[in-house]
Amino acid sequence: MTRLCVAPTGAMLTMLTMLTMLTMLTMLTMMIGMLVWASAPAAAQATGSAEALAATRTRPTWRAPRMAWGHPDLQGVWTSDDMRGVPMQRPQQFGGRRYLTDEEFAARNEQRNTAMDRSANARGSFRNEEGTRSFGYTSFIIDPRDGQTPPMTPAGQARRAPRDQGTFGVGPFNQIEDFTLYDRCITRGLVGSVLPVVYGNGARILQTPDSVVISYEMVHDTRVIPLDGRPRLGQDIRQYLGDSRGRWEGDTLVVETTNFTDRTSIGPNGGGVRHSAAMRMVERFTRVDPEMIDYQILIDDPVTYSAPWTIAMTITAQPDYEIYEYGCHEGNPAVRHALSAERASSPSRNWKASKPHCAIAYRWSRATSPTARSSPR
Repeated sequence: MTRLCVAPTGAMLTMLTMLTMLTMLTMLTMMIGMLVWASAPAAAQATGSAEALAATRTRPTWRAPRMAWGHPDLQGVWTSDDMRGVPMQRPQQFGGRRYLTDEEFAARNEQRNTAMDRSANARGSFRNEEGTRSFGYTSFIIDPRDGQTPPMTPAGQARRAPRDQGTFGVGPFNQIEDFTLYDRCITRGLVGSVLPVVYGNGARILQTPDSVVISYEMVHDTRVIPLDGRPRLGQDIRQYLGDSRGRWEGDTLVVETTNFTDRTSIGPNGGGVRHSAAMRMVERFTRVDPEMIDYQILIDDPVTYSAPWTIAMTITAQPDYEIYEYGCHEGNPAVRHALSAERASSPSRNWKASKPHCAIAYRWSRATSPTARSSPR
């Protein structure tokens, strides 16, 4: 076997040297690009904003505390109170920006401080429900990049109904199904239990080696999320809060939920157009500070929305925040009173079709004791 050996010429050596330098330059450019991309969100955060002051951003070596068995510690009472003032959809003037500028944040911080002072000194109303920090988020929606809810599909549009707002709307209230599940003290849905409202924004997280438990303050819903890889429920079993399974990806708890009904919504207090039973949600919990958890929710419902979309917020610990019993139960007088008021305001209408529903509401109310909807603080 004859081997042919060719001695490299000066031109060949020059070409090899240039190729080597070009490869090294390309790799260096990619590395710089990755570093710039990774640091961009932090650089864009407003000076003095709560997100910019989180431990993971000010102390690169900070690491979330651990449970005895090694999982990151998410336990405690957390609230979305500090998210008051952040809109769901991004105002157009912010374009694709997730964070306010320093000047914009200064204006929001002034507004938030005024709201906090007013809340701390409120009389005859809810007190201390405005949180203690100011965040510089331009919207809860971070994907799509413009911060807007994706357009609804024709099937989603077709589900619009007055019931979507319940007693926060104008009715009519002819039967029990004209009320939201929140009106009826049944549930606010998964996302509606977290989005900030006028009060009751707390949640307690408990952990075991094989599960995570989340108990929401308002309407006292509780989720038990297995981490042990057990099979999901069958597709014929549907639940208001779905069927959740969790796993750890590094320091982030990832929870994927399916098996929803089509009777809950995604807005505050569970209001808004109802999603479909085909919806899938993926939540991500990452502790970024002793008093902060970054929380994202991916909503994937191709029957209702033209594309998946993602909500992001930070839930926080508040000084001396306690969760008390939320005195609200299905069948309390709220439904009965709304139905009777509708009838009193329009006595000439034909109510025959909805009388049985009214009777059911009346029996429920007689069988239970009237209770206040607010939780004492």
